[in-house]
Amino acid sequence: MQKFKSVEDLVNQLKPEKPVYCIRKKSVFSASSFFQKNFPGDILYAVKTNPHPLVIKTLLESGIKQFDVASVEEIEQVRKYSSIAKCSYMHTIKSPESIRKAYFKFGVKTFSLDTKEELIKIIKNTDNAKDLELFVRVAVSNEHAEIDLSKKFGALNSEALGLLRLAKQYGEKVGLSFHVGSQCMHPISYAKGITEIGNIIKKTKITPDYINVGGGFPTIYPDLIPHNLMEYFSEIKKGLENLKFEKMPKIICEPGRALVAESGSTIVRVNLRKKQKLYINDGTYGTLFDAGTPNIVYPSKMIKENSSKIISKKMTAFNFYGPTCDSMDYMKGPFVLPNNIKENDYIELGQLGAYGLTFRTQFNGFYSDEIYEVEDDPIMSLYNKDISKTTLVA
Repeated sequence: MQKFKSVEDLVNQLKPEKPVYCIRKKSVFSASSFFQKNFPGDILYAVKTNPHPLVIKTLLESGIKQFDVASVEEIEQVRKYSSIAKCSYMHTIKSPESIRKAYFKFGVKTFSLDTKEELIKIIKNTDNAKDLELFVRVAVSNEHAEIDLSKKFGALNSEALGLLRLAKQYGEKVGLSFHVGSQCMHPISYAKGITEIGNIIKKTKITPDYINVGGGFPTIYPDLIPHNLMEYFSEIKKGLENLKFEKMPKIICEPGRALVAESGSTIVRVNLRKKQKLYINDGTYGTLFDAGTPNIVYPSKMIKENSSKIISKKMTAFNFYGPTCDSMDYMKGPFVLPNNIKENDYIELGQLGAYGLTFRTQFNGFYSDEIYEVEDDPIMSLYNKDISKTTLVA
């Protein structure tokens, strides 16, 4: 993969016609090191967030040895770079074929479920295996999350009681898990989730081998400034201490966005300006999906192509429109950029290491697979002390 010192160097050398995706290894290392140092348990990277080979390899090099996978294809992606990394199949709804292939071909023994039917399916398609780790996913409040996952996944507390008892009968080890929703903006959600888990443990008198506090750990966006990440870890520790275990279960988490968001950015070019509307060459059918449907506002900056280019100090709020013929290809923003931005100027949009690559489509034929490594800092960071005053150091 071609490497550049900065996005400015990349633009000046390539003058890209199509959108360009950038990956920063240093950012992956920083976030991974922070989680491994401070989280009170093991880290499973959520592969769905960014399965790019450079990201997977960098996480492995940084010390991450466990992965949260949601499909056989994600298992295969991890196995390309490690034959020993632990893959945990944490999607609660799986086909019989995928369970069988995961267990017998790839040696996956850890499965999540939130119904009795899924448990039966797992047992049947692993041929009544005696070495399974079975996680019961419990539905908890997603009130502080930007993206709610509770409507699709998780067993109600009343259902989880029976599921845990059944899982205990059939699994070599059992776990309880929950997910507070994507981009969770308040650490109290984790304490509440742990309390729900504690109630289930108290009623069943079953102490699980694992407690999985899920993902949801946030990154930083211009309009979404989260609490210090250490506050999230502190809430988790206090919540666990309140359960007063004689022997603490193994604690795990499944971060995705918080580990890789800063590592990725997309460079787009302006096709047309209509007052405060910028028509750009990437959009919601490309790497910018989250800027459309959930209306996440990415940090943005105009790229200086050459030393003679003057960038206005006066800033203006813009809306973006993508390159397709669909009117849903719209990003409300606001994206704050220099007032003199015009056609053919380049913009870098940050925090796209999370989901930027995975959401791309080929709708209308607009698709770019131009991916490069860059060595500069992300526009915003939770981890880097040297970035501007917008930085929130964790």
